[in-house]
Amino acid sequence: MGELSEIQSFYKGKNIFITGGTGLMGKVLIEKLLFSCSDLNKIYVLIRPKRGRTPEIRLDAIFKLPMFNRVRKQKPHMLKRVAPLNGDVTEKNLGLTKEQLEMLFKDIDIVFHFAATLRLESELKDAIEMNTNGTKTVLELAKKMKKLLAFVHLSTAFCYPEREELDEKVYDAPANPHDVIKLVRWLDEGSLNLITPKILDLHPNTYTYSKRLAEKLIADAYVDLPCCIARPSIVTPAIKEPLPGWVDNLNGPVGLIVGGGKGVIRTMHCIAEYHAEVIPVDLAINSLITLGQRVATSERKTNVPVYNITQSGVLPITWGEILEKGKTLGYQYPFEGQVWYPNGDIHSSKFVHNLIAFFFHIIPAYLIDFLMLIFRQKRFMVRIQKRISVGLEVLQYFTTREWIFHNTNMLIVWGEMSPRDKEIFPMDFLSIDILEYMKDIILGARQYCMKEDLSTLPKARRHQAIMYVVHLITVYLFYFGILYFIYKNVEMVRIGLDSVTDQMKYLPIVGKVGQTIH
Repeated sequence: MGELSEIQSFYKGKNIFITGGTGLMGKVLIEKLLFSCSDLNKIYVLIRPKRGRTPEIRLDAIFKLPMFNRVRKQKPHMLKRVAPLNGDVTEKNLGLTKEQLEMLFKDIDIVFHFAATLRLESELKDAIEMNTNGTKTVLELAKKMKKLLAFVHLSTAFCYPEREELDEKVYDAPANPHDVIKLVRWLDEGSLNLITPKILDLHPNTYTYSKRLAEKLIADAYVDLPCCIARPSIVTPAIKEPLPGWVDNLNGPVGLIVGGGKGVIRTMHCIAEYHAEVIPVDLAINSLITLGQRVATSERKTNVPVYNITQSGVLPITWGEILEKGKTLGYQYPFEGQVWYPNGDIHSSKFVHNLIAFFFHIIPAYLIDFLMLIFRQKRFMVRIQKRISVGLEVLQYFTTREWIFHNTNMLIVWGEMSPRDKEIFPMDFLSIDILEYMKDIILGARQYCMKEDLSTLPKARRHQAIMYVVHLITVYLFYFGILYFIYKNVEMVRIGLDSVTDQMKYLPIVGKVGQTIH
């Protein structure tokens, strides 16, 4: 290995504490640190037990994922530098033991706070406990870390819904975060659900609201802590690292791609001319690693530094362009088990979208479940469609609005990086080949989310060809049925029209007009 770059040198010998390490971004962060900052000392990851599995078992399962292939093959010793800590951000002191807390206070140099509930439709209490109070708890512990050099807080570019143009600064919060935390603990669930719309006000969901309050906590803590706020836009699969197209969940655009590719999603409420504010996960993680070094080595400012990690204005692309390119590639690389030929579309009219959703989402779902009932099979389609409907309802808030995110601070950071660091931690949007990237997204979703081997592509293409023929036959039969109905009932229609015409003669105004003409 050659001489260390500036960023690599900064992370040499450092101890890092990560919350939210089991999420998509957390896992990519850990992998990138292990592979590209291999001289670090230790990474401590806060992990809660889940479904009877201990944090150690969960971490071991993560290391077996394809995304850790290059670390396992080239630097297997680095895996031993990751230590799981049994805890939860919703618990007092993160649920850590006295010994673990003392270790963190004594050894930690950098904190990456990623933990959050990403369910946009979460109950307010859950979102506040995880996203807002969780941030408060981590901040309280960070203030006791004697060696702390940088605290990087992961926020979102969409936490100020009333602003179509977002600067890199913290705006006023709609309420005092501490008061809201007390409120959700004091009120019972029914009362809280009743007043949630009033509390959220302009916020479309509890996620953006709770993350906005968390930003206020970070801004207030800047007096005592070397921290920063990072705001990525919609996070999409990796361009290159750890694997092209890597993704491990169906959140956001990936869920739409899979649903559309399977022929289940036939419509989406979206304005084609509006720009898609997306950020590949590896570019976002490279930015965050860079910000850790930046915060630690830069002069402190008056206000907390904020970085909008977005491609706004750098590589503009519209939702319509994404759909057009995505469809072309989707037909070349189809998913297995298509329910219908994937020719869904986006609609700017919500009425049209709802109409199509009723006929092509809801009715087919009930029909399929009815057939399942007849054949004594497990029903599933209505349940899936309900989840799809909720997901579409949440996402359409972001696809029917135009956003402008100023990202000057992030571009300055990129411009001031050394050539070597730019090579190791790339953040250059202009280097993205859109078509190649979208192809990797589809294949990544296919392999890593749906577990569909690429060897099944020929079979999937044959199935898609059959579905295309079925689709055409169905469409033509539908139109033929309408024409046949009109043909068979043309006499009835004519009699009906004649009857209406005769009756209209007796209307006063029509009768007078007729007399005048004659």
